[in-house]
Amino acid sequence: MTMARGITDEQARRYLRVAVEEARAGLGEGGIPIGAALFHRDGTLLGRGHNRRVQDGDPSLHAETAAFRNAGRRRDYRDTVMVSTLSPCWYCSGLIRQFEIGGLVVGEQRTFVGAHEWLADHGVEVAVVDDEECAALLGSFVAANPETWHEDIGEPG
Repeated sequence: MTMARGITDEQARRYLRVAVEEARAGLGEGGIPIGAALFHRDGTLLGRGHNRRVQDGDPSLHAETAAFRNAGRRRDYRDTVMVSTLSPCWYCSGLIRQFEIGGLVVGEQRTFVGAHEWLADHGVEVAVVDDEECAALLGSFVAANPETWHEDIGEPG
């Protein structure tokens, strides 16, 4: 695991369990199994969600945006940590950067390498867990549903 200076291994894995529950829920609904959660640095869960673009027909409803929306308004996000089962795409990374979310926990980057390194270069504390369950959940989905996956990440299938 690549560690951020302020996010411990124990915190990262505990936070990631919530995101994995969300990924499983999305898969159970017939959607893409990517989950996310937004935590305060003190460990308080602020919001959670999963990718719902298939279920809702909404291309903007990625897991990170769902968790962010479910957290509600805050004056400041620097003391929060976004947790995602997958390295966030440019769209979701833009959300993290726009609102100055201070930390990011990435479940896996094998299936897709998003912009987490760019976020780290811009001051976000990033921890990459490389979790087997995250990789297996999405890897199996991608193998069975390549067209849906490529649509989700904006690449031709």
